[in-house]
Parts: sequence; C-alpha cells; structure tokens
Amino acid sequence: MVKLLSRLATAALVLAVIAPAVFADDYPTKPVRFIVPFPPGGSNDVVGRLVAKELSAQLGQQVFVDNRGGAGGTIGTEATSKAAPDGYTIGLISIAHAVNPALHKTLEYDPIKSFEPVTILASGPNVLVVNPTLPVHTVQELIDLAKKEPGQLNYASAGIGSFQHLGGELFKLDAKVNIVHVPYKGGGPAMQDVIAGHVKIMFSSLIQTTPFIKSGQLRPLGTGGLKRSPVLPDVPAIAETVPGYAANNWWGIVVPAGTPKAIVDKLYDAIQKALKAPDLVAEFGREGASVVQMTPAQFTAFIKEEIDKWGRVVHEGGIKAQ
Repeated sequence: MVKLLSRLATAALVLAVIAPAVFADDYPTKPVRFIVPFPPGGSNDVVGRLVAKELSAQLGQQVFVDNRGGAGGTIGTEATSKAAPDGYTIGLISIAHAVNPALHKTLEYDPIKSFEPVTILASGPNVLVVNPTLPVHTVQELIDLAKKEPGQLNYASAGIGSFQHLGGELFKLDAKVNIVHVPYKGGGPAMQDVIAGHVKIMFSSLIQTTPFIKSGQLRPLGTGGLKRSPVLPDVPAIAETVPGYAANNWWGIVVPAGTPKAIVDKLYDAIQKALKAPDLVAEFGREGASVVQMTPAQFTAFIKEEIDKWGRVVHEGGIKAQ
C-alpha cells in the first residue's frame, strides 16, 4: 500500500509538471476574450482592436474585444484579475494602470501580484488639440488666452487619472496656466464633446486623435514628444514652447496571476509575431504610435517603474479620485 501511494504521488507530480506544457500545445481551442478597460473610441480601444485582429491570425482563434469601461480602467482590470488563469482572458493595460494605485486608496486587485505581464505593445505621445472655433492656432496663443481668462477654459479627458488628465495637469504646471479639467467616462465620449464644441481643449493620445485632425474636426497645436511626430511633421512639439514638456502613453497585455508559464510564453510569441505584421506596423505609424518590444520580465520591471514615476506625479499634483 505504501509503495502504491508513493507511485500515485509520483505520477501526480509528473502530471502537474507536464500538464501545462501539454495544455499549451493545444492552446487555444476556443476564442480568447480581450478585456479593454475603457469604452469604445478611445486610444485603448483603438490599440486593442488593431492587436486583436493580428493576434487572431497568429493564434488561429478569434480574439474578441470586450470593453469594460469605468472608474479609470479599474473595473475592466479587476475583471481581468479575477478571470480564470487559463489563457482565455487577456487584458489590456496602459499608463492608467500605473496611475491608479496612487489615485485610489483601495483597489480590488494588486497591480503587480494579481497579473502575469506578457509584453508591452506600443507607445505614443499625446497631442494638444482644440475645437476649431477656439481662436488659437499655436501653443503660445493658448497660453496667452488662458492667462488672460484664468479658469474660463476647459479641457476634456477620459477620466480622473487618465493619460489625458495627466497630460493636461502637466501642461498646467509647466505653462503656469489655470485650465479647468472636465472628466468623462472614457476617451471616446470626451473626444466627441470636444468635436461638438461643448469643451474646447483636449490633451489626447495621438493614436486616437489623428483621424479627426486629418478630417479638420480638430485643430492640433502641439504634440507631447520631445521631438515632432513624423505623423504630424508640421505640428510643433509642445516642448518647443513649454521646455521639458513630455507625455507619452503606452499599452501592454497581461493575464491573470497563476496562468501557466507555457501559456504566457505562447501568448508572448504570438504577440511578437503580430507586432511585426506590416499592416499593424503601418497602422500604428499612421496613428502616431511605435511598436515596442519587451520580454515578460522586462515588462514587469517597466510597470513597477511607471507606478513609482506616476505615483509621484499624482501625489505632488494633488490629484484625487472622485
């Protein structure tokens, strides 16, 4: 009996070791849910859908986007953290993931321990745009108007602590102006209100905004990289008027903690192939984003650095969740 139990224990141990690898060989056998923690229309949604299309081709199964907006991305991110760790739910994270730990006193997940980071996808600067009815054509003209009418101008964002919000608050600090923040429940709704003229200004992701700039619905004043964007070469960098100003968003993919390493590795390989697809690279380029490559370990370290960096901005800027 003792020998039998010993053999059974050994067999169980062997199965525990080889099962994830066998599972990874078959994975995926059904569609994969891709949680985007913001509503349709924003930069997160744009990136998510571009990547989902190419990743579907690489995995041989549909990767479908599930928009779970609200609470600055925390609702969708929590849903990712609580999903089964089997590779059939993946989640998009962005700069908001690094901001939320400082912004919210309590979260229903740990930004590091609740996830297995897979890889970063891309990075891109913000762009300062205005509704064409606002009588300014340069960053300096906006600063002059804001100083002439302190507290009278408004800028829209995807919500408190979002990339748009941080970019706007950084501009206010660096340019020493008083512009009122108007938070929305996502970048899409915020963008629509700026286009409609209900709010006149936005510090939006270039990847989200480029189509509306090209259509003439929005007027660009400056981009957030330290150098001009090749997508809008005639538009100055904000830093040319406000020295040192720089605001860049990023996007990446995580899975729930406990997902087998073999699955994470297979996802990583498929994503790297997807990121090399000519159509995806060209589309990112047209929208003002650049593909970035990191291993799971590198991405984990990057997330920790971003949490520290933006945590200081939130605290020093006195930004509070509502």
